[in-house]
Amino acid sequence: MAGLHSSSRPSSSSSLSSSSSSSSSQQVFTSRLLLLLTLLPLTLAFFAFVLQWRGGLTDPVTRWSPDPFQFPGMDNPGSNVGSDRRSGSDCIDLLGRSKSPAFPYFKDWKFDVGSDLNPKICIISSTSAGLEQTLPWIFYHKVIGVSTFFLFVEGKAASPNVSKVLESIPGVKVIYRTKELEEQQAKSRIWNETWLASFFYKPCNYELFVKQSLNMEMSIVMARDAGMDWIIHLDTDELIHPVGAREYSLRQLLAGVPGNVDMVVFPNYESSVERDDVKEPFTEVSMFKKNYDHLPKDVYFGNYKESTRGNPNYFLTYGNGKSAARIQDHLRPNGAHRWHNYMKTPNEIKLDEAAVLHYTYPKFSDLTSRRDRCGCKPTKEDVKRCFMLEFDRAAFIIASTATEEEMLRWYREHVVWTDKELKLKLLRRGILTRIYAPMVIIQGLRDSGLFGSVIQSAQTTLSKEIKSSNTSRVDKPGMISSRKIGVKETTATARRILEIPNETSYESAIPPLSPPILDGLHIGI
Repeated sequence: MAGLHSSSRPSSSSSLSSSSSSSSSQQVFTSRLLLLLTLLPLTLAFFAFVLQWRGGLTDPVTRWSPDPFQFPGMDNPGSNVGSDRRSGSDCIDLLGRSKSPAFPYFKDWKFDVGSDLNPKICIISSTSAGLEQTLPWIFYHKVIGVSTFFLFVEGKAASPNVSKVLESIPGVKVIYRTKELEEQQAKSRIWNETWLASFFYKPCNYELFVKQSLNMEMSIVMARDAGMDWIIHLDTDELIHPVGAREYSLRQLLAGVPGNVDMVVFPNYESSVERDDVKEPFTEVSMFKKNYDHLPKDVYFGNYKESTRGNPNYFLTYGNGKSAARIQDHLRPNGAHRWHNYMKTPNEIKLDEAAVLHYTYPKFSDLTSRRDRCGCKPTKEDVKRCFMLEFDRAAFIIASTATEEEMLRWYREHVVWTDKELKLKLLRRGILTRIYAPMVIIQGLRDSGLFGSVIQSAQTTLSKEIKSSNTSRVDKPGMISSRKIGVKETTATARRILEIPNETSYESAIPPLSPPILDGLHIGI
């Protein structure tokens, strides 16, 4: 037994020695691995810093900030004309670095777009808005590739202080609503057709709908004369959101549309304001409610009640989007939301990603501004003469009958998204979404001093002309020269359109339509 114990001791000692050696080796390996894992990210971070410092790397933040190399939607960074000009205070990007603004299409503070843009896109709008809304709207769309604007102006937009600035911007054609214009449109083809007739001789929104359609008809002739490829009807509270192309560019988006497509539909997203004191919606609103067309049916209907928040419908106002039409023979409007063709049924596609961002009642003052524009009685029956959609009717009644405090409380309950848990829930489910690109673009334009420069330039160069023409222009309808509404330039072309035989009757124009409603659900407010 003693021999057995004696012979086992060396074996135990050897095992302990081997175990100690293995443990020591493992500790050394672990230490080296930890050192490697520590040094590797530090080395990569240092390498990335050197690349960015030398201009070899563009980080995601500077990509979307006002940048001297390239701005979202532009694929021609070589054009740097005007980049050496600075405003009183340099543009500060999101990283806090001071930069002089520069855009590929930006020339002498005017975005003087050349003839090399392809395809050529124009926007037609009927507006009474002031410069605080119209200038950001125009230049945002210039940034994403729109070259020409046909603005049919009334009210504030037709006042000398606003219209002279609009007229000074290259690519902007201002058309005033005068007696002469109305007489010309009363002789137009669609005035005498049945598809628009049901909207005639009604006030407020119905009247606007007819004006928009007549203006769209006239703008087709103007667009063709100007060599445009595409035409879009937008209001000045709407922005095109051209996602889905390689860059944030409407030109690139439409350039990729097959040649046999006549019309492209942009589903609309509706702004979802989170405060009741918004002043500049384009730069203060980032949350939007997605369109039914961009949502799975089960998600849309499964969250319908929570999304409406007691309002009559999923959207406050319309939900059938806006469209772009290819300029071609026999094109005509089909209401403010669609286009049509006298000789064929247009081949239409609907985009899966791109949208129109509709800033709906984003300011509390929008309640009273609608009230002040319409002369209907604030009763449930009479408002039907003025408004096509239920929420507009309810808002008009509240604005006409409630006190300021009651109006604000109603606005917070029905328009403002104050429930943080509900917002988070609907954001996670995809009903709500955050969109920042338009906000960043317009803020960059504002910070660059562009808007102030445009206004100052117009005041300097056009003040004498405005003084001499004020007495015969906006304040006296019917006293304006025909050149202001483009009669001389477009009469011959318009006559060719009117000569097309008018023997076919068409379905009624497509009005603003609400999104699909949940079966069996009707909410009144």
